Amino acid sequence: MRLFQSLLLGALFFVAAGESLAEGDAERGKALSTTCVACHGPDGNSIVGTFPNIAGQNTKYFVKQMQDMQTKKRDAPLMMAMQYNFDQQQLEDIAAWYSSQTAKVGAADPELVELGEVIYRSGVKRKQIAACTACHSPTGQGNGPAAFPALSGQWPEYTEAQLKAFRSGERTNDGDDQMMRLSAMDLSDREIAAVASYIYGLH
Repeated sequence: MRLFQSLLLGALFFVAAGESLAEGDAERGKALSTTCVACHGPDGNSIVGTFPNIAGQNTKYFVKQMQDMQTKKRDAPLMMAMQYNFDQQQLEDIAAWYSSQTAKVGAADPELVELGEVIYRSGVKRKQIAACTACHSPTGQGNGPAAFPALSGQWPEYTEAQLKAFRSGERTNDGDDQMMRLSAMDLSDREIAAVASYIYGLH
């Protein structure tokens, strides 16, 4: 019940906040994204697993992460250098460009797919960890109005790194309810690897 209330309040908050944001212009965003290409590729599909795929990412999540990096709520030194001077409208424009692109999907490791699917779709009951589908949807498309990110096709290396950062408390920009920190807190390295692999092939 507590998790459901947190999700509902989060969704309502972001829907209300979104009403005051200026709508992004994808063409302007494409022009502004030239500094992003080296790491994230020309269409937001990166070629290196340490850099996240951002093609198809919902705009509210994208803008929130950029703002969190600007204000140092999320530690990302390289990204600070890349986008520190972008204002709100420019972030909206860049977000519009990447959200209009199509994310590529990989293939899950056959040895990890069964465990990964159980975690993603059912959670880890013995640890009271909720299913990932609650926020990120059964197909990994996320929840745009609530600013929950799309995950489908995300590099396993990147997903593993973020889950471990939440688990250790190194990353803390998941809100006052600490939803991701609580979800990742008791996951083993193998469980993290399995769900990350499953997400890579999810569509």
